Amino acid sequence: MKIIGQDGLVVESTFEEELGRNALRHTASHILAQAVKRLYPETKLAIGPWIKDGFYYDFDRETPFTEDDLTKLEAEMKKITKENLKMQRYTLPREEAIKFMEEQGEPYKVELIKDLPEDAELSFFKQGEFTDLCAGPHLTYTSAVKAFKLTSVTGAYWRGNEKNKMLCRIYGTAFAKKDELEKYLADVEEARKRDHNKLGRELEFFTTVDSIGQGLPILLPKGARVIQLLQRWIEDEEQKRGYLLTKTPLMAKRELYKISGHWDHYRDGMFILGDPDDENAECFALRPMTCPFQYQVFLNKKRSYRELPMRLGETSTLFRNEDSGEMHGLIRVRQFTISEGHLVLRPDQLEEEFKGCLELAKYCLDTLGLLEDCTFRFSQWDPNRTDKYEGTPEQWNEAQEIMGRLLDENGIQYEIGIDEAAFYGPKLDIQCKNVFGKEDTIVTIQIDMLLAKKFGMEYVDSNNTLVNPYIIHRTSMGCYERTLALLIEKYAGALPLWMSPTQVKVITITDRVNEYAASVNEALKAVGVRSELDARAESANYKIRGAQLEKIPYMLVIGDKEVENGTVSVRTRDGKNLGALSVDDFIAKALKEIATKAR
Repeated sequence: MKIIGQDGLVVESTFEEELGRNALRHTASHILAQAVKRLYPETKLAIGPWIKDGFYYDFDRETPFTEDDLTKLEAEMKKITKENLKMQRYTLPREEAIKFMEEQGEPYKVELIKDLPEDAELSFFKQGEFTDLCAGPHLTYTSAVKAFKLTSVTGAYWRGNEKNKMLCRIYGTAFAKKDELEKYLADVEEARKRDHNKLGRELEFFTTVDSIGQGLPILLPKGARVIQLLQRWIEDEEQKRGYLLTKTPLMAKRELYKISGHWDHYRDGMFILGDPDDENAECFALRPMTCPFQYQVFLNKKRSYRELPMRLGETSTLFRNEDSGEMHGLIRVRQFTISEGHLVLRPDQLEEEFKGCLELAKYCLDTLGLLEDCTFRFSQWDPNRTDKYEGTPEQWNEAQEIMGRLLDENGIQYEIGIDEAAFYGPKLDIQCKNVFGKEDTIVTIQIDMLLAKKFGMEYVDSNNTLVNPYIIHRTSMGCYERTLALLIEKYAGALPLWMSPTQVKVITITDRVNEYAASVNEALKAVGVRSELDARAESANYKIRGAQLEKIPYMLVIGDKEVENGTVSVRTRDGKNLGALSVDDFIAKALKEIATKAR
């Protein structure tokens, strides 16, 4: 493919290369904008970049676009590609550029130009009658865009600011070949089927209610049961590893957050009760994290070096005032529960304790089956933004050097994220992809050398000297709601036996077997298997199909033959018939699968 680069030079590239892929999709976004202007000339243009899997363009139109409009726009886009319009790049001086866009009636383009530096080169790309302010890159002819699809339409605030006007965003994708596009669309369709925001509601794991609010999901009995199972498992596992359980308040006065620094660095992300600017009035805030609360456990009395490390763990409910546009099912919410913990330790214990936190996180994610979908990110500070962070460059360099060495020694392959650290220290973010390929943090481990001093946390060392401890902030499995979402997507709702809300459905073929079926159901429940009896006056096939749709791992079908032989006929949710087993043999099989947390 021939490409006009941002410097105006024409170069060769392929779709397999980032430059070629971006140029093709960027050109597709301009073809979309040209189609919009042809069919709906009153529409105002905003921005239209390429993105990871395609492109989008934002438009300002009195009547927002609908899904039905996408078919018309695609047809017009195909006409534009067949016209084989040449892409021409040129530049204009600042004032001429502003005048041109004003004459075109494009206020958003005028605003963009005015916000650019005085010495910025203002480049334009023209294809036929359509011209757009753009830095590039682009293909040289519209005919080179052969395989594209408009995928969705949604709302988006201008410049991502909810105080600005809501625009209409059209998403699309483009590939070099038709078969590549078809494969991508098939993968997206499969992802949509697994999307927890759809599947989780259909399987009745959770719901949302407008009158309660965005980002505040209701966990239905199935979802609540899974989270209860995960919580019990995590708390028991942490207890085995020497963690002390705490339970702390959901809110505190602003004075606590001032000590920690959250009031200065995180206030916009907090839910505040009272007037935050009235220093004479009492003001509280719901907690966005647990650290300043758990520190009070250490501060409860004088501590000796012999008491360290002190590992504190808590199942914490937290509140964060996320932007409304960021909400997504259970993955990003405003109230969530997290397996949060803080380790107070001596400097000589840092290496071993960090390794223990890393091992715990990897064990939890591997048991859940999510570790294979995870990547590691070493989030560091930006030394050019000292207003955003606490501490000195020397303290940050020391903390980051230690964390980098520990990651290397433990064989962790990671990427570095500059300006992504917490305000008090560097962190390891373990990222997990959802079905659409978007990464979200699922586990965090942070080294903190600063907050202990701010809170007056001290211990008496072996020389009888008061010393500030180091702190590790960590999660073992992360946010329970987000983890549930990822599990629903990972397993398409068919969760492993040990964490399934209902593990077994006992199904009767005839009313004559109801008494025996009830005894089987009770025997299962007596050993802790979550079993339900379906003795409805429906056909067995109907009841089996219903259990499969509910993603229940095992169905025990009971008829006259099973009663006579004292057995159960075992079927699985994926349609396998395991034949007849004695009740005791099935119980042994199920308990082994549960105990080993088999996937």
